[in-house]
Amino acid sequence: MNVLVTGGAGYIGSHAVKQLVQAGHRAVVIDNLVRGHRQAVHPGAEFHPIDLMDTDGLAELLRQHRIECVMHFAALAYVGESVTEPLKYYRNNTAGAISLLEAIDRAAVERMVFSSTCATYGEPNQTPIVETMPQQPINPYGWSKWCVERVLKDYAAANKRFSFAALRYFNVAGCAADGSLGEDHKPETHIIPLLLLTALGRRDQFTILGTDYATPDGTCIRDYVHVEDLCSAHIAVMEALRPGDMRFYNLGIGRGYSVQEVLESAMRVTGVEIAVERGARRPGDPAVLYADAKKIHREVGWSARYQEIDAIVETAWNWFQRNPYGYPS
Repeated sequence: MNVLVTGGAGYIGSHAVKQLVQAGHRAVVIDNLVRGHRQAVHPGAEFHPIDLMDTDGLAELLRQHRIECVMHFAALAYVGESVTEPLKYYRNNTAGAISLLEAIDRAAVERMVFSSTCATYGEPNQTPIVETMPQQPINPYGWSKWCVERVLKDYAAANKRFSFAALRYFNVAGCAADGSLGEDHKPETHIIPLLLLTALGRRDQFTILGTDYATPDGTCIRDYVHVEDLCSAHIAVMEALRPGDMRFYNLGIGRGYSVQEVLESAMRVTGVEIAVERGARRPGDPAVLYADAKKIHREVGWSARYQEIDAIVETAWNWFQRNPYGYPS
């Protein structure tokens, strides 16, 4: 299948491109490289430095390459930044997706897999989280993704040939098992990279934000899904889509690990005693969030291969040991 991957130079997008190429699909990548890395793009994929707001350029590219499916990863994803700069998020995440859909409409592309987020659920009052639970985002990032889900529903209702799936990610973690791709954000906010950078001496200490939650060890519990499992779900869903489909799936492992458990895992894997500071809670952080991912298993047959936190951390450690400063500038 001819697949356009937006944000294919980013953390998740680059892993998806690698899997698409390995599975025999033809991948065309676009990325404006504001936060992506050109070195992360698989050599078997064609790359174009196009911005999402270039509707005309996108439409031409879709037609030129006879694209059959769009995998849309390109987005800004810092919750805190979305609170202080909401217009930036609505422009890039929401308006950018609308521009992409306008190009899709012009080029008559009939299939799309959208990178959504569990942030659309906000602070649910029960776990595990199922797809039918109310979506009540609590920050502009979550709302910017929720808006795209709404637009996709309306567009699909008006265009019966079009099908889409919105995949609601939980905490994406890990790196390519073969060490070829990794996680390189600036600034870095994800727990596993922060722990490993501390183990490498790149950071002085790791801060636990809140130790008084109503959990067994007092720290937040989250669902960590390996990036390679996440990307395999995109391909499985892409291949399963049929005209008129509107699918919504949670992507997670269906259980949670606490911050303390992830810290202990990182120390086991690295063999380093990681310096820790215990800080105050971050506003708006629920105590427990993890997915019910039975729906995608039931309908598509996907489930995560990586279930143990040590195995996830080991793949990240493999990358960070080789690339302590991330991708070359």
